[in-house]
Amino acid sequence: MSIKTEFFENEIEIPSDVSITKKENLIITKGSFGSVQKDFTKMPASIEIKDKKITIRSQGNRKKDFALVNTLQSVINNMIKGSTKGFTYKLKIVFAHFPITIKIKGKEISVDNFFGERSSRNSKIIGDDTKVTVQGEDVIISGSNIENVSQTAANLELATRIKNKDSRVFLDGVYIYSKE
Repeated sequence: MSIKTEFFENEIEIPSDVSITKKENLIITKGSFGSVQKDFTKMPASIEIKDKKITIRSQGNRKKDFALVNTLQSVINNMIKGSTKGFTYKLKIVFAHFPITIKIKGKEISVDNFFGERSSRNSKIIGDDTKVTVQGEDVIISGSNIENVSQTAANLELATRIKNKDSRVFLDGVYIYSKE
């Protein structure tokens, strides 16, 4: 009876304009757009950096381990892309009667006059490097960490969610229309 000791392994080429460092289980990528760091402590896989290559090796040989290796590869690729080009989410302000105004107050986005409400609806800006700008009918959220940018966009979209009304008729809100 033979026992399979095969492990899953993926390699990622490190671009020349990106520097990647590893401190225990924290991986830091630095590029022209900024730096992104992520802690991989809870991931049951080994990550090694040698000769401009990142090797991700699973600790087991099940389908779940193979999926984890591919997920880690995607996360590290997003870190590299974020540190070189960055990520941008564009949201559209939509209203029918009451004009919605959006203001950035520190680490918070304030949505005023939503459905004529007197109090403003607020959503958090996640991350230190996430930038939010309002240009006419568009809200542009950009940054180097895709998780922070997408969560900030989702927070703003959820802050303007309409409850107890038909969403096909009442279309007011702030909606994501572009991810770059």
